[in-house]
Amino acid sequence: MDAGRAAGEGDELGVGGHGGAFGSRLFITSVVSVPVDRQTLSAIADLICGDDAARHPVRRSGSELTRFFERAGLPRFRHDGSTRKWWTLEAVSACSEAELEGVIKRLAHPKEYTGDGAQADQALGELNRVLIVEGLKVERSGIEPTIRKVVPDVAAPPKKEPELKPLPPPDFLALGLEPGVGELLAERWREAQRCLDAKAYLAGTIMMGSLLEGLLLGVALCFPKEANQASAAPRDTTTSKVRQFHAWTLSEMIDVAHALGWIDLDVSRFSHALRDFRNLIHPYQQLASKTAPDEDTCKISWLVVQAAVNDLARVLKPRP
Repeated sequence: MDAGRAAGEGDELGVGGHGGAFGSRLFITSVVSVPVDRQTLSAIADLICGDDAARHPVRRSGSELTRFFERAGLPRFRHDGSTRKWWTLEAVSACSEAELEGVIKRLAHPKEYTGDGAQADQALGELNRVLIVEGLKVERSGIEPTIRKVVPDVAAPPKKEPELKPLPPPDFLALGLEPGVGELLAERWREAQRCLDAKAYLAGTIMMGSLLEGLLLGVALCFPKEANQASAAPRDTTTSKVRQFHAWTLSEMIDVAHALGWIDLDVSRFSHALRDFRNLIHPYQQLASKTAPDEDTCKISWLVVQAAVNDLARVLKPRP
């Protein structure tokens, strides 16, 4: 395969090995005129393949690699059964400038992970760890990824995740929420604990999700300007305007809270998992997923909610 061939000639990439394409250098001209190093391309190929479960959200088989490139708008790349890593590296090396940008954006798009916020965030973080040395950063406006130029740097070492520990409830009545909301949230905290003690794990996780959603909405109502201007604020697909708070999903509230620094990243990741279990309030959703929260899941979820609620309470307390 001629790695320098112009894209869009309609041929299929169906070769193995790591020949001339391995050393090709590409430009993302719509963002910055700096060549992407072959080591960076190799790291992007690794992320697409997804063989490192600790760093990559999804592992893609040979046929799934073909489908990934189709979703990225590159149906000519069809895996031929050769070694996945080297084939993928040749594929990204053979891309044009715009095509490589499309591959990067697809890797960061929540649609690639069927809306799983935790997986999408993991992919976004890994992409930015790889691209920072190129002076590039991927961000999301709503759910749409964009690439912008930044000062080239080295990736910061991963932040050690704090251990989740049981925490007491905050004083909900002192948080300055709308009248009556504090009392309701305090009662839901107590009820969630009663569910856990009674081994009513499904009811417990549903109650925990509602507690988290209620306080997230309360904080957004206290800081409407910040919430509406957040990069993760959900927008109407027709008008492109930020939707009203009552139309935000729990997932979108979590994304905004994380983007604004209201909750820690580790809490954000676990909160998305909690959201999935809260959705089991719908019997058909539980039937489709064939799952139910057990004791361990419920206990972890409760620690997550306690951490998130205390993070959000700290956001509210400094207000005059």
